[in-house]
Amino acid sequence: MNTICYSIPNMSCNHCVMHIQKAIQPLEGVKKVDVDLASKSVTVEFDSPATELQLRAVLAEIGYPAA
Repeated sequence: MNTICYSIPNMSCNHCVMHIQKAIQPLEGVKKVDVDLASKSVTVEFDSPATELQLRAVLAEIGYPAA
């Protein structure tokens, strides 16, 4: 199991939180997504076939590029 934490500086509301969760959770291999508005971060637990590159790409695609 891999765990990665990304800073999402432009996350500003609960809608952002839900949007990020809905985009990442369905990816094959993703086990857990924790989006924290207070710290503007997202932590993802995942296994193959999900990859860090894929997670970053999804975040950028939905308008929340990881810092």
